[in-house]
Amino acid sequence: MTLHKNYIGGEWVAGVDASVNINPSDTNDVIGEFSNASREQVADAIGEARKALVKWSGYTTQMRSDILSNISIELFNRKEELGELLAREEGKTRAEAIGEVARAANIFRFFAGETVRIGGEKLASVRSGIDVEVSRDPVGVVGIITPWNFPIAIPAWKIAPALAFGNTVVFKPAELTPASAWALTEIIAKAGVPEGVFNLVMGSGPIVGQAILDGVDAITFTGSVKTGRSIVQRATERMIRVQAEMGGKNPLVVLDDADFDTAVFCAVDGAFFQAGQRCTASSRLVVTDGIHDRFVEAVAQRLDKLVIDHALKAGTQIGPVVDQRQLDQDMRYVDIGIREGAKCRVAGTTLKRETPGFYLSPTLFVDTTNEMQINREEIFGPVASVIRVKDYDEALSIANDTEFGLSAGICTTSQKHARHFQANIQSGLSMLNLPTAGLDYHVPFGGRKGSSYGAREQGRYAVDFYTIVKTSYLAV
Repeated sequence: MTLHKNYIGGEWVAGVDASVNINPSDTNDVIGEFSNASREQVADAIGEARKALVKWSGYTTQMRSDILSNISIELFNRKEELGELLAREEGKTRAEAIGEVARAANIFRFFAGETVRIGGEKLASVRSGIDVEVSRDPVGVVGIITPWNFPIAIPAWKIAPALAFGNTVVFKPAELTPASAWALTEIIAKAGVPEGVFNLVMGSGPIVGQAILDGVDAITFTGSVKTGRSIVQRATERMIRVQAEMGGKNPLVVLDDADFDTAVFCAVDGAFFQAGQRCTASSRLVVTDGIHDRFVEAVAQRLDKLVIDHALKAGTQIGPVVDQRQLDQDMRYVDIGIREGAKCRVAGTTLKRETPGFYLSPTLFVDTTNEMQINREEIFGPVASVIRVKDYDEALSIANDTEFGLSAGICTTSQKHARHFQANIQSGLSMLNLPTAGLDYHVPFGGRKGSSYGAREQGRYAVDFYTIVKTSYLAV
């Protein structure tokens, strides 16, 4: 079996031990063996990144733009191959995986353009004979820690702006999905990035993640609430810049006047596709009385017809969950919901397929209240709850009654309610007659309350995290 090594200072370096990467659609399929870095190797990577910082930030914007363009082109050219690899290691369908690679390519292409558009200001001073210029400097060595559910798109939307604006990078992917990260690293290494500018260190959070956090100038993280909060605490202790995207308990409000087919589509797609393993998934379906019973029946019928199978098999609509631990967590929440008194309109069960894997059918709870544990905590699986409400005002109140605030949606034909919802929902993303999951690559992404901390990701807003504003006074 080929050992996939860490990438430090322009060299492929074996770690202290290695982990085996398993296909969740077929646990007999070993994707590869991946090195785990030591704390000392992480320190080496940070040191190499720091040495390369002056050279890289001194590159012209056109030179950096060309390199990001090279990365984008290679991702586009290899999207079928890389999509299949991603589907094998994460469990989303081939079509979803190819789409994710294409999105990563678009992100690098977008930031190739942003590289040459980074701006500043020239202002008149209130004093005579003085000019004032406002410019942006790179923040320095950026640590990037990413989750397993989008193993190439999320790294892309962090790595691309970091490199575009002159920073150097130390990147730790999720332990469950190193293959996509390794393939992306190989592309970046061949695109013309100087030695030390980009470094890959694989391994566990307590070892590799902690070592990154203790040595970099800025840290950007996407993952669990618990880990995110500990990262924010440590980063603030060190007084370094920190950006954390964490969880969601996202509501989809369905009003009586909604277009019925649209509402059912939004609920099923947003809550259950990609096995519900999206931080923007609609895990709370807040439905008004007049449409409730018909809506629940239609969603249940749609769920019964979904094809759940091997991620690479033709016709599969939903693949497996990512691993045994996630499967156990999902089933634990199903048990919790039943003990709390919720009714399973569609009961989630483990499934047997031609190949051994972590297959789970969707769960749809009804007769739930917003105080139940299943409606307070992020499950991160194909499990959703229906909460019955009497009207729009109660629906909005329930939607906002959560410690999270990432994404929220409403299905309605009322312009009045749509506009009021947009203005008053306490979330970073608001969707009208669309699933709560799904967004463009060129616009800001992030939430409120316990979902996010720090500056927004993606789009032109990314410059705020990856650069430091400098004000210069010049006597003329």
